[in-house]
Amino acid sequence: MAAEPGAPRVLNVNVGVLGHIDSGKTALARALSTTGSTAAFDRAPQSRARGITLDLGFSCLRTALPPQLGPGPGELQFTLVDCPGHASLIRTIIGGAQIIDLMMLVIDVTKGMQTQSAECLVIGQIACQKMVVVLNKIDLLPEGKRQSAIEKMTKKMQKTLENTKFCGCPIVAVAAKPGGPEAPESENPLGVSELIEDGQGSTSEQVLKSQAYLPSRDPSGHFLMAVDHCFSIKGQGTVMTGTILSGSVSLGDNVEIPALKVTKKVKSMQMFHTPVTYAMQGDRVGICVTQFDPKLLERGLICTPESLHTIYAAIISLKKIQYFRGALQTKAKFHITVGHETVMGRVMFFSPAPADFNEEIKENAFDFEKDYLYQEEYLSKDSNPSEENKENDQAGEVQLPRHQWALLEFEKPVTCPKLCLVIGSKLDTDIHANTCRLAFHGVLLQGMEDKNYTETFLPKLKVYKLKHKEGQVERVMDDYSVIGRSLFKKETNIQIFVGLKVKLSTGEDGIIEGGFGQSGKFKIRIPDGLKPDTKMLLTVASKKKSKAGKGDTTKEDESSKNDSAQPVTISLLFKRYVFDTQKKMIQS
Repeated sequence: MAAEPGAPRVLNVNVGVLGHIDSGKTALARALSTTGSTAAFDRAPQSRARGITLDLGFSCLRTALPPQLGPGPGELQFTLVDCPGHASLIRTIIGGAQIIDLMMLVIDVTKGMQTQSAECLVIGQIACQKMVVVLNKIDLLPEGKRQSAIEKMTKKMQKTLENTKFCGCPIVAVAAKPGGPEAPESENPLGVSELIEDGQGSTSEQVLKSQAYLPSRDPSGHFLMAVDHCFSIKGQGTVMTGTILSGSVSLGDNVEIPALKVTKKVKSMQMFHTPVTYAMQGDRVGICVTQFDPKLLERGLICTPESLHTIYAAIISLKKIQYFRGALQTKAKFHITVGHETVMGRVMFFSPAPADFNEEIKENAFDFEKDYLYQEEYLSKDSNPSEENKENDQAGEVQLPRHQWALLEFEKPVTCPKLCLVIGSKLDTDIHANTCRLAFHGVLLQGMEDKNYTETFLPKLKVYKLKHKEGQVERVMDDYSVIGRSLFKKETNIQIFVGLKVKLSTGEDGIIEGGFGQSGKFKIRIPDGLKPDTKMLLTVASKKKSKAGKGDTTKEDESSKNDSAQPVTISLLFKRYVFDTQKKMIQS
């Protein structure tokens, strides 16, 4: 936060409190914080009634600035973001994770990792740089065995985090609310002060403070804020509270509510009950505007006027989430979280052309000049190689491209910043199934703002399918032409294939010249002529056939067995661009 002139410096770090339902996240946030904000501590009536956090709750904790964050007096403000742990509310967490600098993963020490703790860990790996694990509810462990149970769970957690970017992160044991929710408020939390100020003498490192770092904050660029709460104050106006994702805002600026296409002037601003005139990326702020009905915006984005785009489809770069079981199929539907909205969308996966699988590609950009290969599913080590990729395989292992993309087509338009985080999930999976519902994550590279994008935009996207058809040579006509069959159906218009190149299994190159008769047979010209061996093979085969024709049926069966031992096959390979309206067949 940019301090007012003459005021001591305050650095704001956003700490996400995530974990499985009932692991005690809200109690921990309450025990840690000294100032609650409007959205904090399950204030929402439906939250209180159900006893679970329904929406992101925010509160703050202030402490002296630790020496690693620079000289001089100042305060370190931790904004605690209490994320709901209820499975059906995971979309709220995904929205919240995008404003988090440091994650606190709360684990019920009596239960260990649970489904949602694992999902929170996945979101953390995608959206967050640092983490502290808090083993909560240690008051439920019998005193005599408490220490050994904590050590056992700590070892277990270290093992779980071994192959993540949070390997070696601090693990702290606490009881945020000894005695549980019904216990009197006079019960003091255990271990919470150590979580802020590690309690072994004032000189030692302090867990939260030691994990605090100067997140990169940039006041330039368009102002964008994630609003999580909106309410009116009599005689003042409507206050929108949230966290600034990018840019900065000053008193008197115009801000747009893009979902409603409304622009309002900033009348006043506060940060945790202190009036301010300026706020920047990373700050948690309340912005007051006039003549706006708070019911119109419970949560969403506000921004510099006209800086966000509303899109109907998008191209994203993506990676599969390793804990997601099963394949990611093209044409499947996912819940797609883009920026702060979650909508249903259909996906189509594609990769570089096989020759470019290992090519390094410029990050956060998409090249429309290149050709891309359509994929039936996202390619991973468990994929079944498609025809296109088989040619690329050496020694039977699936070659994986360094980069993969997807075309997302949304069921309803989405308003979001460019290059924002995208997460695909299967949120309709049974909540109680012990399985990760997050399927992939990526970056939005190109949004399509035209409702008619299928006509105006998609034809520019050069994604192709490789088509491979096989037929057989029926007989020789002369040294330079043969008759083929079984490549086309009887009703196929062979004219559209005239001029395409084919290859015989004996090595000769040919060109389709046209149909032959009515049953889907066709004539192939062999510009360099048939090899003597091929002619012999085909002559023998057709003699056998005609002999069998004169004899009895058993002979015919035997001859067809011999014949099929080595028929001469015809291969036709071409590619067709998925979004080419004329469906042209192209051969390199």
